Amino acid sequence: MKKISPYTAGLCALTTVISCNSFAEAKKSGYALEEVIVTAQKKAESLQDTPISLTAFGEERLEIDGISSLGDIGSKVPSLTIEPFPINNATLRIFIRGVGISDVQVTQDPPVGIYVDGVYIARSTGTALDVAELQRIEVLRGPQGTLYGRNTTGGAINLITKRPTVEEFELKQKFTVGNRNLFTSKTSANIPLGDTLAAKVAYLSTKMDGFIENTGPGGDFGDKDVSGYRIDLRWDISDSLTLDYAYDNSDYEYYNYMYQSIRPGVQNKGQAEPVREYSVSQSKHSEDRFDEMATARPMEASATQIEGHSLILTKSFENAQFKYIGAYRELYDAAYADLGGGLGSENYRTDSHEYCGVSVREQTGEDCLPLVVPQINQEQFSHEFQFSGTLLNGSIDYITGAYYFEEEATENNSPLHHQFSSEISDGVIPVPVLGAALGSVLLDAGDVHLVNMVSQRYDIKNTAIAAYGQFTWTPKFFDERMHLTFGARYSQDEREALKNQTDKTYLEIRELDMAIDMENLGTLSPILAQGGFLVPGDRAFDNVHAQKDFDDSSFSFIAEFDITDDINVYGKFVQAYKSGGFNTRDPQRGSTGEAPGTPGKGDDTATEAPDGNVYGFGFADGFDEEHVASIELGIKSELLDRRLRINANVFSSEYTEMQLNFILSGTIADTKVTNAGEATMQGFEADITFLPSQNVMLMFNYAYLDAEVTKAEDEFGNDLTDSFVFFSAPKNSYTAAADWTIASMDWGNLSMNLSYNFMDNRNGGSRSFNTPNTYISDYSLVNGRLSLNEIPLGKRSRLNIGIWGKNLTDEEFEITAIDNLPHSDRSVIWGDPLSYGIDLIFEY
Repeated sequence: MKKISPYTAGLCALTTVISCNSFAEAKKSGYALEEVIVTAQKKAESLQDTPISLTAFGEERLEIDGISSLGDIGSKVPSLTIEPFPINNATLRIFIRGVGISDVQVTQDPPVGIYVDGVYIARSTGTALDVAELQRIEVLRGPQGTLYGRNTTGGAINLITKRPTVEEFELKQKFTVGNRNLFTSKTSANIPLGDTLAAKVAYLSTKMDGFIENTGPGGDFGDKDVSGYRIDLRWDISDSLTLDYAYDNSDYEYYNYMYQSIRPGVQNKGQAEPVREYSVSQSKHSEDRFDEMATARPMEASATQIEGHSLILTKSFENAQFKYIGAYRELYDAAYADLGGGLGSENYRTDSHEYCGVSVREQTGEDCLPLVVPQINQEQFSHEFQFSGTLLNGSIDYITGAYYFEEEATENNSPLHHQFSSEISDGVIPVPVLGAALGSVLLDAGDVHLVNMVSQRYDIKNTAIAAYGQFTWTPKFFDERMHLTFGARYSQDEREALKNQTDKTYLEIRELDMAIDMENLGTLSPILAQGGFLVPGDRAFDNVHAQKDFDDSSFSFIAEFDITDDINVYGKFVQAYKSGGFNTRDPQRGSTGEAPGTPGKGDDTATEAPDGNVYGFGFADGFDEEHVASIELGIKSELLDRRLRINANVFSSEYTEMQLNFILSGTIADTKVTNAGEATMQGFEADITFLPSQNVMLMFNYAYLDAEVTKAEDEFGNDLTDSFVFFSAPKNSYTAAADWTIASMDWGNLSMNLSYNFMDNRNGGSRSFNTPNTYISDYSLVNGRLSLNEIPLGKRSRLNIGIWGKNLTDEEFEITAIDNLPHSDRSVIWGDPLSYGIDLIFEY
């Protein structure tokens, strides 16, 4: 028996699924892990030389794991959760280390930055779109305030597309068919246009049915139809000057899913309490996933359209490089949602479809309110100048830059339309109390309906400028194994918003063909309040203008030491901030004593909020920026002749001036946002890759997260610390995967991939409240792929075939939950069930 050293024995303990003999055998052969090149620090370098907690997916890994869009990587990276916004499946809520945004508003920014070829994508709407030709995805965990700037307190995600080359013509055609009528066609071609000019064109088309049927009118939940194309041009103007241009266009049509009630409503629903019991009777409830639900009115299609241009100019000098990145992007999004109970009841509706009734005639003079599909229109410009290189005979590496960003957007949810209506529950109000008030007329509960109608429009204009620099010094002592990095960034933000909103609630007395405006009830208000209904205050917004300016200085310090050529340790301190903004769900206008339209002010703070409190601030006052400071210690190592890669880190982060979002009691969706929170976060992350033999690769990625809100106060100084948790911060998450090359033959290579992904329980609601009704249980997903690759079809052609399956155990798991619908104390949207298919890929 071969003698095993204590060093090797220690490594064996790290990978118990591999025998120690595997280590001994591995040291004899010549195979090794491939080097991974990333651009996380805005320059091409090895993953092992990058002092960032980072997971990268190369082109081959993207294919094996079936990753065709940003949403597909959510279960592949510990510390990362990605889920669709419940009423807009084209919008993703992205969380890294528990940091993200739960309530998507055009007036607020997400704290995880998304970049496509270096271009910042401001709106998370549209990020669920498939990308036609991805070369690499990089997930940067933790604050990235120096090089990436604002809105990266959680981290950043880089999507890098393939560039054209003048070398030769290439063609790739991929067809995918699968269950739920899945059909995808991806075509890409690299076209040399001369010795210095090349083009790359890519086109994508995909269709797939959802997994829940709509037995009511309109489309089926989850159905989607996606198409998109991209054109890239690369011009090598000279040996030192390159110009890259890209144009992309995407069109996404889909039908949103409907929340399924898990627990019928028994809690007090505030404004909706008069209809709670009735709404429960008009809804479906089950702990198990339904195969079908129903809408009352036609389920309308939602649509997202994106168009973008980017221009990158790169000039190389002897020891330096200049780069300019310019971009323009347009977004159009129209998202229709139905939050009803799933039985298709016309007498209990939560949608924006057409509504006809006496309350409409009372309010508008028309017979019916129109169908309204909320829309977002956004455009953004950005310019970035980078200058990088080396100084002092290579002992200093540096990158400096200047950045400018501008966006304008409108969220249009107008004109006045139906939002909610329901029959009043038996025994609540207004029988016989309201009947007596109306002249002793006795009414049945079925004759009285509660109707809410709303019109909203929000306009924003944001600008941001920044200057940054990062310098890495490698001193001559310690055999040039030490690297010291200092980074700094100064940022200025200017934000403006304009809010217009009309919100009307009526009691519709159908027997008498009359409607009562709930804002003008006078002496009837106390009577209705006895029935559990909180009468809304003045909720009208007429061109209420808001403006706030921010500035920030963020610093980073990094110390690295190369213990050997294959083992690097680092320690870092990083700061970052998330921009402030405005809360469109605030029912009050602004500060006392100022006329409407005054920037940052309003006219109504003496007015009580719907929960009865006078807060002294409203929409126009907005909220300030949020800050984080993080310390991280890590190791990047390759052992056993580069057959074992262990990258790990521990970190501790402190958040101050946290933007806390709390709901007003007695309301369904009215909220206040204040900078009244503090939080701490500690964790451990590890990425392990091992080659026990030339034909087998094992991967294990793990993250532990301990996140706690340590301070939370409302505007009145009340301690609400125990009421808040991080929105999506699973304590444990991991991915275990194995790639096995079964056989290599002249006519092809047969391989298999299996992965097991675990996500611990976490809060999954729309706000960061500590309530058991919004917690998501832990779940595990098993995915697999069997591939036959490199089948020769000619001198330059080859065929790849892949049979794949996702969620092979068909586990029912929830991806988001809410507790504030009238008919339910817990409603969820489910993750995808078992899906399977086959890929056919032709390459020339």
